Amino acid sequence: METFVAVILHALSVWVAVMLVLIMVPSMFGFSLGISELYIKILVKTLEWATLRIQRGVKDKQNLQVNGIIQRDLSPMETEIVGLRKSRSDRLRQGDFELSDVFYFSKKGFEAIVEDEVTQRFSSEELVSWNLLTRTNNNNFQFISYRVTMIWVLGVIIRYGILLPLRISLATIGLSFLIIGATLVGQLPNSSFKNWLSETVHLICSRICARALSSAIQYHNRENKPKKGGICVANHTSPIDIIILANDGCYAMVGQAHGGLMGVIQRAMVRACPHVWFERSEMKDRHLVTKRLQEHVADKDKLPILIFPEGTCINNTSVMMFKKGSFEIGGIIYPVAIKYDPQFGDAFWNSSKFSMGKYLLRMMTSWAIVCNVWYMPPMVRQEGENAVHFANRVKSAIAKRGGLVELSWDGGLKRDKVKDSFREEQQKNYSKMIGGNESMDKMADESESPS
Repeated sequence: METFVAVILHALSVWVAVMLVLIMVPSMFGFSLGISELYIKILVKTLEWATLRIQRGVKDKQNLQVNGIIQRDLSPMETEIVGLRKSRSDRLRQGDFELSDVFYFSKKGFEAIVEDEVTQRFSSEELVSWNLLTRTNNNNFQFISYRVTMIWVLGVIIRYGILLPLRISLATIGLSFLIIGATLVGQLPNSSFKNWLSETVHLICSRICARALSSAIQYHNRENKPKKGGICVANHTSPIDIIILANDGCYAMVGQAHGGLMGVIQRAMVRACPHVWFERSEMKDRHLVTKRLQEHVADKDKLPILIFPEGTCINNTSVMMFKKGSFEIGGIIYPVAIKYDPQFGDAFWNSSKFSMGKYLLRMMTSWAIVCNVWYMPPMVRQEGENAVHFANRVKSAIAKRGGLVELSWDGGLKRDKVKDSFREEQQKNYSKMIGGNESMDKMADESESPS
């Protein structure tokens, strides 16, 4: 019995020593021993080999990827309806309605039923080839060979038997360090030293938690990093977006106050750093929220605020509507684009399908979290520009830089129905169109003239 206990204690001491020397100390000082880079290279070679084996075993390689069921016409309503009218005599006269106009609305309705632009943004993006983790939503990845199966089984053993315990240990240490360190720092009087110590605690904790996810992050254009007194705005794929960004700098978080373990972490953090937590009742008071954020931004000694204007997680393929509230605060906006590599793990959190616990388990049993972060030049609201137009301008810049699809839909459609105002807007557009004929004549001329 004593021998067994001695073996267990020796194994634990070796385990702690490995974490301390190879992972924790390098992460605390912000450097790498090259282990993560070597691990990613081995993963890339393994997945490339698996992809070749899969391609040999699949007769119709085109079935490996689904690029969409339908092809949409993105032309404006007026252009499409004019195209449905066969001759110039069919042009709109004021107050006219043609039965052929119904085909436009029927076509749009069928497109939305078969494959709408919104629903597919709330499910995992399809992979070109199986990453030995999951088949995502594509059922074309079937049994290929015994070699691929053996590699998959070996991967399960490594991910659940070695990586998962290691990652849970690191995450536990990182969160414990944050709670204890932030609580102790919070006891100090306000001073520049306290601010420096608080930022150091937050930075070390974020780096340890990032290592707990085997993250490999490339930061681009660091000269554009958000500065104090500003607002960092980024697209939102996962709750770990916070860890990804905080791994390279400190931010003031904004969000709802929680209970339980999350509440303990929030209370510890706010003692050391001026994060902005709101009670549920306060979140409904838009003016109160705006006022508190404006007060924070006005103090140039406070950390930049980190905000995700989409308000929900999108599946790493698109950027959806930015809520205008974040752009009414004032101050300098620092856009940031985040793009994950789905080959190594699906970072998207489908909150309607997975609880936070299940999602974190998926993250900690994936191969790794590999992503790119682009810091973009700061942007300010132009004279005469309203908050909505400013939000759209920032969203377009982020989508373009991150290689994401820009959509005008509200991410709230993840749980809510389309607002009546959208249907009414389409009705108004059609009413205006058939109410006069000048704009239609002009479009008809343009469509008939040679290009």
